[in-house]
Amino acid sequence: MIFYPVYIQTVSPNQKNTTNKYAEKGETRRGHTDTWAQEKENKKTNIKLTQAPLPDEKILTIKTNLYTAKLSNIGGGSFVSFKLKNYFLKNDSLVNLIDYKNKRNLYIRYFSVSGEPTELNNPWNVATPNKNIDVNYESKEVRFYQEINGRRVEKSLTFHPDSYIIDINLQINELSDIISLKDYSLSWEGGIPQTENNPKDELTYFGGFVYQAEKPYTFDKLSKPIKNDPTYWGKISGKTDWVAVRSKYFLSALIPEGGSETVEVNLKKTDQSTRYSHRIHLSAGTQNQKVALYLGPLEYKTLKNMGNDIPSIMNFGIAPIRPISKGVLWLLKFLHQFIPNYGVVLVLFSILIKIVVYPLTKKSYQSTKEMQAVQPLVSALREKHKKDPAKLNKATMALYKEHGVNPLGGCLPLLLQMPLLFALFQVFRSTIELRNAPFFWWIKDLSSPDIVYNLPFSLPLYGDHIAVLPIVMGFTMFLQQKMMPTQASGQQKFMSYFMTGFFILLFNNFPSGLNLYYTLFNVFTILQQKFLTPTQS
Repeated sequence: MIFYPVYIQTVSPNQKNTTNKYAEKGETRRGHTDTWAQEKENKKTNIKLTQAPLPDEKILTIKTNLYTAKLSNIGGGSFVSFKLKNYFLKNDSLVNLIDYKNKRNLYIRYFSVSGEPTELNNPWNVATPNKNIDVNYESKEVRFYQEINGRRVEKSLTFHPDSYIIDINLQINELSDIISLKDYSLSWEGGIPQTENNPKDELTYFGGFVYQAEKPYTFDKLSKPIKNDPTYWGKISGKTDWVAVRSKYFLSALIPEGGSETVEVNLKKTDQSTRYSHRIHLSAGTQNQKVALYLGPLEYKTLKNMGNDIPSIMNFGIAPIRPISKGVLWLLKFLHQFIPNYGVVLVLFSILIKIVVYPLTKKSYQSTKEMQAVQPLVSALREKHKKDPAKLNKATMALYKEHGVNPLGGCLPLLLQMPLLFALFQVFRSTIELRNAPFFWWIKDLSSPDIVYNLPFSLPLYGDHIAVLPIVMGFTMFLQQKMMPTQASGQQKFMSYFMTGFFILLFNNFPSGLNLYYTLFNVFTILQQKFLTPTQS
């Protein structure tokens, strides 16, 4: 019994696995752990593949009207760079949506029927002879292929002149009998790189999203982190229409035709950066599997035309605010067609808003003067019923009714303005149309604070910089309070000054576009008070 295994090994030795130098190693059978990265650490596996001679790496350059991309034949078409022609970094270089440290994307992965993990990350053959492909007038297709165990695998990418969508056609059905459960995946590693000047602010926007049952979900609301590494998130099962990751202004989304039964979003988050990878699972039993890749800006109109409720990824605020935010964005973009400077657009927008709320503002002035007229009578009632608050309230309301005074009439413009301010905050802070949009002089980006000096320290609420517009806005608030027909006194006066200072602190970190609008609105209100109030007597 002791020597029998030795005898078997002598007469029938085990064949050694041949190692594919391009195959990814280090994975266990799917389901043992939640992430590919963690599986790689658990087991080192040699992949047994019989392939035709492998070609060398080739780089193709794809030029469309919207971007210039470099495409490698490694993995059957993976992006080395993807530079957007209409979006720039602060140093005036083009935004590149491929992180130079994470160039592994659009790889095909599967487990063989024997449980061996396989990643087709070797150079594929290129069926397209040209290395430079111009896609300026009509769509063009780039095809890749290779043979595995005598079976042909194909992948093609179709580029369009004026679209950020890339159509991917996969033909892997000839491998269906050697793929476990006929399940394979298409992955996008590296997610979206950081592109903005304020990394701390940008990190708050990074997220993974899935769309199931006609409803979008952020990935962390559906999945649980790995116990020994809370920075990683794993798989989600169930019919999924698309899976995506986003940064503050850009998006990468995989949209499989017919949906995917399983998706993955793996997250690696540190204090300095956030990295997502996302993956969809497809069936190798299907003759042709079509997947749309969207790689481009978070532009509302573009995403809306794609359907599948992909614009739900964008943050327009809570449900009551969203219609206002979308309306504000539409109006700003409409005006921008005729006025190239968004700062000037904001000036015109502020004037339009003041015209719209003028009837309410006029009513507010009238209500304020009426309140001023009955103030001596209210003071007398307070003196008379100072020991009985219930009688005081009843008598005061009767007095207001007798004189036709509405104590809330002065609040109407403010109540109308608050939802608009919330909507403007969302629009200016997270819509790409206003990214790097200058006004004049020191205001170079309406989507970020107008910083004129960076402090060597950070103050609570105020931040680590000094912006000019919040100070100007605070001055206009103070001047507006001074011009009120009824001057506050005592505690009310203190609170009005306190709120002015609080707004200066709070708005120091807000987008300069929002500060500009609020400042202009206050200036126009002051002008109304100066020229309209005397006519209300």
